[in-house]
Amino acid sequence: MSDATERDEVVARSASPDPVPASLDHAPPNPTSPQQAAAPQSGTPAAPSVQPPRQGRRKKVLVAAVLLAGVAYGGDTGWHWWTVGRYQETTDNAFLQADKVTVSPRISGYVATVAVGDNQVVHTGDVIATLDDSDARIQVEGAKAELAKAQAQLDGYKAAVVQQQASVASAQADIANAQAGLAFSVQEAKRYADLLTSGAGTSQRAQQTDADLRQHRATLDKDRATLDSAQKQVKTYEALAASAVAGIASAQAKLDQAELSLGYTTVRAPVDGVVGDRAVRVGQMVQAGMGLLTVVPMGRDIYLVANFKETQLGDMKVGQPVGFTVDAFGDHEFHGRIDSFSPGTGAQFALLPPENATGNFTKVVQRVPVKIRLATDDPLLDRLRPGLSVEATVETRHGDVVPDGRTRIGFADGR
Repeated sequence: MSDATERDEVVARSASPDPVPASLDHAPPNPTSPQQAAAPQSGTPAAPSVQPPRQGRRKKVLVAAVLLAGVAYGGDTGWHWWTVGRYQETTDNAFLQADKVTVSPRISGYVATVAVGDNQVVHTGDVIATLDDSDARIQVEGAKAELAKAQAQLDGYKAAVVQQQASVASAQADIANAQAGLAFSVQEAKRYADLLTSGAGTSQRAQQTDADLRQHRATLDKDRATLDSAQKQVKTYEALAASAVAGIASAQAKLDQAELSLGYTTVRAPVDGVVGDRAVRVGQMVQAGMGLLTVVPMGRDIYLVANFKETQLGDMKVGQPVGFTVDAFGDHEFHGRIDSFSPGTGAQFALLPPENATGNFTKVVQRVPVKIRLATDDPLLDRLRPGLSVEATVETRHGDVVPDGRTRIGFADGR
């Protein structure tokens, strides 16, 4: 074979495609294989190339958007803190409270009736319960009898005084009469004594006039004694009458006390509010001072006590506006203002106040109770209940403004 013939056969073999194994007839083309990456042979159509997704550019856009949102949020937060937040002090250690009153009887006795039920609205003076008043009525009747007896004694002593005063007047008249008779007897005795001395009279007549003189003197002494006795009797009965007046006052006081005790058998509501913690039942034996139920004031009588940290009190003052939310009413915002500050931290009024002079000391931030009065024109005011949890925010910025720039609403007293 010539060199030209061999060269033609080599060229022919290189131009024909290589045989493909049967197992690879249906295999998907590999875009990254050298055969696909290489230029196609002449006479064979080229396969379309697949471009990779533009993931890098999309990622950059996403990162830029996140950064922009973060900057916007940070700017808004910073602006809010600069204009509002730095003037606010907030705590969730706050609770609604009211000056609830425990109703107790002033006397002991058995409960006859109960006029109120659980959670009932009552007003000042409403009947809560009544006690058996049998004993109290008997005491009233006995006191009335004692008073009548004392009054009768006084009347008797007054009558005795009048009678003795009449005896005094009679004795004084008798004394005057006796004095006149004595004066006449003295003159008669002197005249008959002179006649007897001159011999013109008889001794019998002289003795008679002398006896009459002595009799008139005795009568005068007797009348004077009677007058003295009558005057003493007057003083005695006047003293008894004064004692009777005191007895009447004592009897009247006993009657008043008995009537009070009778009135105490009716237990009344001391304040307006709602009945709670009712423990009284009909037929129950109750003692004086025993708690029967509690009357809890509602509405404008409710106030807020917020326990702020001592580090939050620096800019707080009485009268500053307060905004707060109650857990029971979601995002509804109530308003009020600071009424007063506790004279000490909560720990100072604990049952066992802390003693920090023992040598073992751990500093703990203390809390000071702050009393906050509520605005009275909120539509949900009557739905508030003592004990509800509150989150309160105090606006310490100068000016008559509540948090978030809203104008402070009015209070019942107009201040």
